[in-house]
Amino acid sequence: MKSVKFATAFMLRCILLLCCVFGSAAANNSSFFTLHSSFVSAQTFSIEKRSDTLYALVLTTDSAVSKWRLPYPVYRFTTGDVDGDGSTDALVGVEKATRYYPMGRRLFIFKNYKGHVRPLWMGSKLGAKLVDFCFKDGTVRSLETGGDGRYAVGEYEWGGFGLRFCQFLITPTTQEEAERIFQESQ
Repeated sequence: MKSVKFATAFMLRCILLLCCVFGSAAANNSSFFTLHSSFVSAQTFSIEKRSDTLYALVLTTDSAVSKWRLPYPVYRFTTGDVDGDGSTDALVGVEKATRYYPMGRRLFIFKNYKGHVRPLWMGSKLGAKLVDFCFKDGTVRSLETGGDGRYAVGEYEWGGFGLRFCQFLITPTTQEEAERIFQESQ
């Protein structure tokens, strides 16, 4: 009986160690491993283009496929653990108008909720007009402009309901300088 308990505890430690190793190695990849109810499952987010203005965010797990319809042009797709729960989220940049803002670039964040794609945050705006974004070191980095020829590179982190501003990496500056700083941060 004692050897069975030891073997079980040893196996659980090995699984946890593998999850830590593979999870950190795949932090910037859309394929990763998570621990769910004492077993390891794989998940992958991907984008499926159906036409110029119709996309689908696809979540593939080892037991199911879930899709979320995106009826907007997609300009950027990446993954990372935005909310810090240990599970990889999908960050999708879309071009879309809102009630209060004209056509522009938006950032939508999705998560895996029990094997289904679900929105975590569907932002209409960051601090200024969004030009581009990336996910780096647990933060969303943005290239933004005020529309007056000045640009900034900002850093945002998950704040419980949405993204919370952390700091500017550079502001105000020229488009060329901001793009250089943004490219270096990727």
